[in-house]
Amino acid sequence: MKKIVAILFGLTLIFALAACGSKPDASASKTPASTSAATSTPAASAGASASASPAAGGAAQAINLTATNFKFDQAEYKVKKGQPVTISLKEGEGMHGAAISEFKVNLKKDGDTATFTPDKAGTYTIQCSIMCGAGHANMKSTLIVE
Repeated sequence: MKKIVAILFGLTLIFALAACGSKPDASASKTPASTSAATSTPAASAGASASASPAAGGAAQAINLTATNFKFDQAEYKVKKGQPVTISLKEGEGMHGAAISEFKVNLKKDGDTATFTPDKAGTYTIQCSIMCGAGHANMKSTLIVE
């Protein structure tokens, strides 16, 4: 009986740790999705990690998060209060998500985007929303709304 329990525990541990090392099916990542509170939009402009000022005409500020094993590509992202923000997720390594609970944003896979408008200045935590292994609890970044 102890041998069976040990084998099941070992398999569970292997599956949990493997989550960071595998990529989702390419066909599954082509359909953007977001939470019902955030508006789904086409991917934000490629190339910029964070844009502090929107383009003329009130276009959304773009944040492109790249997630790798247990970290996002930047420690912080800055945006302006009262202006729309389009956030998108790119999985550089492993399977990750990104959530900002105060704005009801939860990106669950590579290519997901969401648009929201921060209504008050402050500092908000961006955290991985997909269990990705041993460093998951520390996989955080900061959104600064000025």
